[in-house]
Amino acid sequence: MDFLDSIYFDNSVRSYLVVAGIILFVLIVKRYLSQYVVSLIYKVAKRFWKTLDKTSFLALVVEPVKWFLAIVISIFAIDKLNFPSALNIEIYGHEAKDILSRVGPGIIIITFVWLLLRLIDFVALVLERKANLTAETRDNQLIVFFRDFLKVIIGIIGLLLIIKACFHQPIGNVLTGLSLVGAALALAAKESLENLIASFIIFFDKPFFTGDTIKVNAITGTVERIGLRSTRIRTADKTLVTVPNKQMVDSAVDNWSMRTERRAEIKLELSSGTEEIQLQSLVPGLKKVIESYGEQVSNHTIFIKDISRDAVIIIIEYFTPPVPIKDFFQQKNDIVLQVKKLLEDNKVSFAGDSSNIVIKEENREG
Repeated sequence: MDFLDSIYFDNSVRSYLVVAGIILFVLIVKRYLSQYVVSLIYKVAKRFWKTLDKTSFLALVVEPVKWFLAIVISIFAIDKLNFPSALNIEIYGHEAKDILSRVGPGIIIITFVWLLLRLIDFVALVLERKANLTAETRDNQLIVFFRDFLKVIIGIIGLLLIIKACFHQPIGNVLTGLSLVGAALALAAKESLENLIASFIIFFDKPFFTGDTIKVNAITGTVERIGLRSTRIRTADKTLVTVPNKQMVDSAVDNWSMRTERRAEIKLELSSGTEEIQLQSLVPGLKKVIESYGEQVSNHTIFIKDISRDAVIIIIEYFTPPVPIKDFFQQKNDIVLQVKKLLEDNKVSFAGDSSNIVIKEENREG
């Protein structure tokens, strides 16, 4: 018993053993303890979300809860020990004891912020799965936007709490100082602020949504993600292009997904030798081909655009409902093949199909 009461570095051996035992116990049971705590949280959350997925909830929340509980209990246990006066050296005018007393709360705040970020991810996951049950893509865009926005807000609040707890600076004074520094940072980060403001404009103005096919500047593709700083577009070459939101707001955006109809045009350049009687039978035949598609073609126009020395030009213009681009191209392919067959049946050739070669002989006197 005398050994347990022995003092080393201003603390008894008993105190060291108690603290070490608590920390060891926490490290051993932290997984089971965290699962128990998360299960209690899950039961409460289940009352609000009936379709709550327990596996996903545990995968996202257990890890931060596990370390949060372990760190909090360990720090509180270590705090019961007296800081050894022999180790209380000064570092840049601050005592080691004071520095250590500030590090502990900072670590607790960081792990707590990590836990909150994971909870935000989980709530966003639940809402995203619910939004996927509907054909509307606007809900998905809203969820991603506010998930990222809340993460930024939580990060800023966590940083302010660390400044308050670790550096003992009043948050009011910090905010006042930040207002002055913010003006300088605003000038330095002008583009980032413009992109952030542009993201709000995109969110409220709704020129496009996630999943829409758009064309902006020379980029055409499908919108995969709308973030706080940029929009990511997957092109037809399967490359991922990141466009700053400011450009998305300042540039003309052609949203192909919001088209009410798709337009197709077929230009026929026929031989200038095509007879008038052939044209009279050809044009009705072309109309018959287009009209055979019924409701798949909402409107069409076929006319002879021009007659020149080299060719007779016929334009076939038709509109379809906003079908997927793959179906649109397949339909156009079928129409082109039928038009080609019609031209062959009417013995109509294209301009430039045949050419005459004239050989001139010159008499040379030798």
